Amino acid sequence: MTRYADIPKPIRSGIVVVDPDTGTPQRIIVLQFNPDTLERSVSPQSAGDSGDSGSGGAGSGDRNEALRLKGPAQETWKFTAEIDATDQFEIAAPDGIHPQLATLEMLVQPTTAQLRAAMKLSQKGAIEISPIEMPLTLFTWGSKRVMPVRLTELSVNESAFDVNLNPIRASLSIGMKILTVSDLPAGHRGADLYMAHLAQKERLGAAARGGSLGSMGLGGGGGVIGTGIGTNVAFGRG
Repeated sequence: MTRYADIPKPIRSGIVVVDPDTGTPQRIIVLQFNPDTLERSVSPQSAGDSGDSGSGGAGSGDRNEALRLKGPAQETWKFTAEIDATDQFEIAAPDGIHPQLATLEMLVQPTTAQLRAAMKLSQKGAIEISPIEMPLTLFTWGSKRVMPVRLTELSVNESAFDVNLNPIRASLSIGMKILTVSDLPAGHRGADLYMAHLAQKERLGAAARGGSLGSMGLGGGGGVIGTGIGTNVAFGRG
């Protein structure tokens, strides 16, 4: 007979809003359901990816820079999150899922206090008002993926309501950009967290089982690749 107590409780993904100065979590948003799929895009920041400085070829960019990187790759994430008050009947929800939606929407909104402060500066004749700085936002997907992010997309599809027209079910399309050391000032806590995230990737990559040249039909030894001699044979034509 199955004992349900033996079934491990799944770890939830979520968002943590952190004070960048103290590192203290200001708000923790745990997603009610883990998304079924994640769409990730990783774009390398190549040094020689613009212009055509070659002669007699169709290449683009400086050939001396072809294998150089200007900085960390630009990575974006997209997923759909579900919120359903009917799945939590034991929790009172007089406002439906308004609080959960508002919490997520405030990740891309300045507070009323910040707006009033900016308005006062404008009324005092301030020539230039600095853009409002938001708290540091982290996205967590298990212990191996904790990274600083900026929300780039938040689309809400409300699909059910209670008798007072409070939304009680919704799906949210969320897009995020991973913030790297190229996006954050030196010494920023988010830059340190990104470096830790990148170091985790390096550790995981080092743990991957290596392949062999033979499995790719490249023959014995790596000398063929290194010198370029006998390329046709090395790639299995002979």
